Amino acid sequence: MKAFLFDMDGVLIDSEPIHTRVKRETLLHFGLDAEIDFSAYMGRTSKILFSDAIEKAGRMELTPSMLADYKHERYLDILKNDDAIHPIEGARELLLRLSEEHIPMALASSSARQVIEAVLDKFGFRQYFDSVLSGVDLPASKPDPAVYRISAERLGEEPSCCVVLEDAASGIAAAKAAGMRCIAFRNPNSGEQDLSRADWIVDSLKEIDITAL
Repeated sequence: MKAFLFDMDGVLIDSEPIHTRVKRETLLHFGLDAEIDFSAYMGRTSKILFSDAIEKAGRMELTPSMLADYKHERYLDILKNDDAIHPIEGARELLLRLSEEHIPMALASSSARQVIEAVLDKFGFRQYFDSVLSGVDLPASKPDPAVYRISAERLGEEPSCCVVLEDAASGIAAAKAAGMRCIAFRNPNSGEQDLSRADWIVDSLKEIDITAL
């Protein structure tokens, strides 16, 4: 291993319950069906979910961007002001261990740039990452491998020398398609995720032994 790449939601911050709550609030606000299998969209951008909901309802006067903007502002407000939100147990320690070993790190998330920045600032994580990339800024999000391939290029490392930490099936698929090894964190709040394609599966970030990667 020459580089370590992190997903964010469900890996560094247990934000999936907040995302699900705000997505449901957004659908209800716009009069759309909120009885959706949100776990099927974990690791993907909100616009994909909103596009499907709009198409299903035939509400073509709406756009995914309208819903995404509303959801984005609501989520940012909760993220910045709710002191009950903390990093996932073991995340800070893992970042510190990798830093002490001088392993380059990248953050590759499907969340919007403002959300990523808010998380980095809230928990003081910015100092650990040599690259920060949002899938929203790319033509395709996970399971497309672009977000991981570009992150590896930014770090100057070959994909085969990179290890990815993920919690969602779409993210694992992206990592494997990028030619990387992947650790899957079994997060109970990430829904029923198929983690079988991962090279390792852990129930706690504290289980990750970076000397064995």
